Amino acid sequence: MADTAVFPALDPAGHIPHALHSAERIWPETNCYVDLWIEVLAAQGLPPEAMLGFTLTQDFEGDQFTFFKVPLEDLEALYGIRVTELAIFDRPERHVTEQIVRGRLALLELDSFHLPDTRGLTYRQEHGKTTVAINRLDLQARELDYFHNGGFFTLSGDDFDGLFQLKAAPEALPFLPYTEFAKFPAAYPDARTTRETAWRLLRHHFARRPASNPIRAFATVFPAQVTQLAERDFSVFHKYAFNTLRQFGANFELLASHLAWLNHAAFAEPERQAIRIAEIAKSTQFQLARAVARKRFEPLPAVLEPAAEAWDLLMTDLARTLHRSREAA
Repeated sequence: MADTAVFPALDPAGHIPHALHSAERIWPETNCYVDLWIEVLAAQGLPPEAMLGFTLTQDFEGDQFTFFKVPLEDLEALYGIRVTELAIFDRPERHVTEQIVRGRLALLELDSFHLPDTRGLTYRQEHGKTTVAINRLDLQARELDYFHNGGFFTLSGDDFDGLFQLKAAPEALPFLPYTEFAKFPAAYPDARTTRETAWRLLRHHFARRPASNPIRAFATVFPAQVTQLAERDFSVFHKYAFNTLRQFGANFELLASHLAWLNHAAFAEPERQAIRIAEIAKSTQFQLARAVARKRFEPLPAVLEPAAEAWDLLMTDLARTLHRSREAA
C-alpha cells in the first residue's frame, strides 16, 4: 500500500490546534513530546488536560529543568493507549509503514532541520533532535503528514529525503532513530472513568513531587550560569532559556490547566499560583535576554524568588486539598 494513514480523516490543511496551544496562552508551546500528545489526543476527541498531573514531579536537574514527558503508564491508565519502543533494524520508513497499516502511530526522534513547520527557527538552518508522530506516509510520492509541537503538518520531496536520510552516502552510518509506537484501544474509557483516573494520578504524582523547592534551587545557580552564558555566542541563549525558564514556565501553566479541568473549587488558589510561576518564568526570560545582551546581571539574583514562593504555596494548598478530598471519599 503506497499511501497509508492511522487516522485517514485527518487533514493538515483543516487542523485546528487544541486550546492548550492557543496563541493567547503564556506558553503556547511547551516541548515537542507533550505538545505532540496534546494534539494526538485532541484529534481523537480525548481530553489532553487529563494527563497533566505528572507536571507536579518536575525538578531542577542542576543544569536544566526536567524535560517533562507524560509517563507512558499514564497514557494507558487514562486512555487505554499503549506506547512502547519500536526496534529499528531496517529502513525506518519501512517500519513506520508497517505499523501504520496496523493502525499504530509511530513516534520518531528526527532532525528539525528538515521539518518545514519550524521555518524561521531550525528549518534548513540548524540541526536539532525533536519528536514527531507520523499519521500518513506515502513512500511513492515521498510525502507524510505528522504531528509536531502544537500542530499537524505535511512535508514532501527533499524534506522527506532529508528526514529519512535517503540520499546519505553509502559509507554513512545507518540511520537508527529512537522510535516508539502507540497501540490504540478498540474503545476509549468513558469520561467518568478518565476523570476518576486523573484524580488518582494527581495524588500519585503529588507524592512524587520534589522534596525541596526546585525553583529556589535553580535561583541559587541562575546568576552564575547567566554570567557564563554571556561569554558565549548568543545562539546558546535560546537553548539555555528553552531548557530552564520555558520548561518550568510551560510545565506549571499546564498544571494550572489540569487543575482547572478537574474543576474542584479548592483548586482555585493552587491554579493561581501555578499561573504566577508561568508568568514569572516568561518575564524572567525577557530580563535574561536583556541581561545577556547588556552584560548587566544585578537584578537576576532575586528575580525568581516570587516564583519560588508561589511553588511553596501551591504545594501547601494542594496537600491540604488532597488530604481533605481523600478523607471525604
